[in-house]
Amino acid sequence: MRAFLLFFFTTSIFSLQAQIQGKITDAATGASLPYATVSLFSKTDSLLVDGTITDESGSFSLAANKGNYYIKAEFLAYEPFFIENIEVGNVPVNLGNIKLSAASTTLQEVVVQAEKSTMQMSLDKKIFNVGKDLGNAGGNAADLLSNIPSVSVDVEGNVSLRGSGAVRILIDGKPSGLVSFNGAAGLQQLQGSLIERVEIITNPSARYEAEGVGGIINIILKKERTNGFNGSFDLITGYPTNYGVALNLNYRKERLNFFVNYGISYRNSPGKGSIYQRVSSGDTTFIYRQTNERNNIGFHQSIRGGLDYYFNPQNILTAAYTFRRSDSNRLTDLIYTDYIFDENHPTGISTRSQDEDEIEPNSEYSLSYKKTFNRKDQELNAEVRILDNWEDSDQDFTEKFYYPDFTPTSLPELLQNSYNYETEKQFLVQVDYVHPFSKEGRIEGGVRSSFRNMLNDFRVTQLNDGNWEPLPGLDNKFLYDEQIHAAYGIFGNKTGKFSYQLGLRAEHTDVTTKLVKTNEVNARNYTNFFPSAHFTYDLPNQNAVQISYSRRVRRPRYNDLSPFMTYTDNRNFWSGNPDLEPEFTNAFELGHIKYFDQGSLSSSIYYRHTIGEIDRIRRVDSLGNSVTRPENLNTEDAFGAEFTASYDLTKWWKVDGNFNFFRAIKDGGNLGADFKSDNYSWFTRFTSRFTFWKNTDLQLRGHYRAKQQETQGYRKPQWFIDVAVSQDILKNNGTLTLNVSDVFNTRRHRSVTEGEYFYSSNDFQWQSTQVNLTFSYRLHQQKKKEEKKAQENMED
Repeated sequence: MRAFLLFFFTTSIFSLQAQIQGKITDAATGASLPYATVSLFSKTDSLLVDGTITDESGSFSLAANKGNYYIKAEFLAYEPFFIENIEVGNVPVNLGNIKLSAASTTLQEVVVQAEKSTMQMSLDKKIFNVGKDLGNAGGNAADLLSNIPSVSVDVEGNVSLRGSGAVRILIDGKPSGLVSFNGAAGLQQLQGSLIERVEIITNPSARYEAEGVGGIINIILKKERTNGFNGSFDLITGYPTNYGVALNLNYRKERLNFFVNYGISYRNSPGKGSIYQRVSSGDTTFIYRQTNERNNIGFHQSIRGGLDYYFNPQNILTAAYTFRRSDSNRLTDLIYTDYIFDENHPTGISTRSQDEDEIEPNSEYSLSYKKTFNRKDQELNAEVRILDNWEDSDQDFTEKFYYPDFTPTSLPELLQNSYNYETEKQFLVQVDYVHPFSKEGRIEGGVRSSFRNMLNDFRVTQLNDGNWEPLPGLDNKFLYDEQIHAAYGIFGNKTGKFSYQLGLRAEHTDVTTKLVKTNEVNARNYTNFFPSAHFTYDLPNQNAVQISYSRRVRRPRYNDLSPFMTYTDNRNFWSGNPDLEPEFTNAFELGHIKYFDQGSLSSSIYYRHTIGEIDRIRRVDSLGNSVTRPENLNTEDAFGAEFTASYDLTKWWKVDGNFNFFRAIKDGGNLGADFKSDNYSWFTRFTSRFTFWKNTDLQLRGHYRAKQQETQGYRKPQWFIDVAVSQDILKNNGTLTLNVSDVFNTRRHRSVTEGEYFYSSNDFQWQSTQVNLTFSYRLHQQKKKEEKKAQENMED
């Protein structure tokens, strides 16, 4: 009897609840997605009512009392999928197949999808899936960035965003050893096939570190989390010499996901350049012309592996290790021709050759933890990251002297050696927490600490009478010790069509540099506050506007402070400045975005006011020798307007473009009356893609950068055109891509620099026209075209 009553009571309780059933599948393939997370929330207060994970067949079942609910379905590497207004009564609710896809459209973010190209735009961030851009096939990370709207890459690999070189470059949201020693030029070591997407954040909130007055470029590496065994590989060949292999693999089963990326490349990058310089000293004019040719032969390897462990759907631990090594040989030949008064009076010729061997390994270790809670969007993230990098450079120089007719003089040849050994060790720890409240509100907070130590052992010696002797002032050790501690808080909410986000970040910086042999110590420590504010209003007909503000900082980088000079060209030296101070910027931006059925248009007006602007200043002595180093100017005021658009003209013709106009007023009156400039300039980029037949695409892209005034002269206009064509093969699992970068070989850096007693004209080409052929093959993955078709079916 008791058993019967217990059975009756239990079944009565459960009879008050209805079952909600469904199945989670891949939108592209229709395959079941086991272990996906399904959460049921109350519509009235957004509290979690029930949750589960799907079984091996992708099916799930939830229980709920009578009421109004919504469901959130999630699976790693897929966009979350919401089902609103689920009315639960006394009968079971069958939701059928719920299709998850890698592409989605939300109120604040639109995905403009072509069959093989995806660009996501929102008011405060733009995301470019660079792996789907035909022009990127066979290139490195620097090549990829040069194809992104708002971003420019010069001949030396330096990156600027909206005309500002003070940009913060992150990899997977964190600092990387790739950009420690060589700045953005280090990105030439990273194979583009290992990159999934690039995020451009022009006016970051307090959530991001305050470094980078021009904004943040975040490079996201590939990492699959799809169930089972998946991956892809690329084979690359090109001219001038460019051979490479890239492999991306993952295997996921139940609680474990293993992933590995490997890239290897061998590349020869020939370049050339010329300099004309005229120097006045009293009543005498000294002139020289320099020509140079260089070959940079690089052998690069990169491997990144790790695993995700799912304690349960709400707790994930990820461990990863990255090792990169670059072995380079640089051969440079320079010829100097000297004149007096004018070019009708040559005085001599000298040649200088450089043979450099460089090894640069770097290791990165990371351990991260993510916890989600029962409440929607509530989560905790923590990470520890260690960087251990070093670089060993050994350069031999040989200089010979000739008469104007190129017959040797009696002067002995000059033999010199430059040895440079650098190390970097960095430890970083970061914790972030998001706490939602009400329906749309959220509070965020976090702390971050980084400890960074660097050593540069620099020595230049010269062979004199059979003995190698150090040159005065070019034999020392430079120590760099940096600590940055930060905390931030953000408060945001939404009322109707109006949303806002207010943030404040505090950072304490402690930097000490020391020249060991001369015991020169320079210590700096300062605490600064960096507020941010973002206000957004949703307008009718898929329009939205946002006004934002943030305060940013550009701290002098390691190379900005190191006093050691480059010695390849012994008439033109580049060095850091140990006395350099940080620059601070207040950035304002008004943005608008309009969504169309076939595309979108994003526009913005921005203004930056910078105090202590860091700029490279060139000084020339009476003998014509120049030293270029960074120095602080009083201020810079930069204004600009930017437009980015993407539109599908037809099913077979798609276009996108970017136009940026800006004005920069620099005041370097603290250095002298001549160190001022008022620059109006613009740059644009336009891409047109055509689809022929069934699986053939043609892409054309043009770049143009107008003349740009600088503090001591101007940079001449630059233009170049890229062409690419691709063909799907092997049942759409493989793709062949042929691309030609800089078809007409016009991508050259041409500039004029002027001072009180000198005039200099430069023309450099870092790399000539490049032709690449790439074969890509996808393992257990479907073609992106099929993904789009499935996505359209789901939306219908």
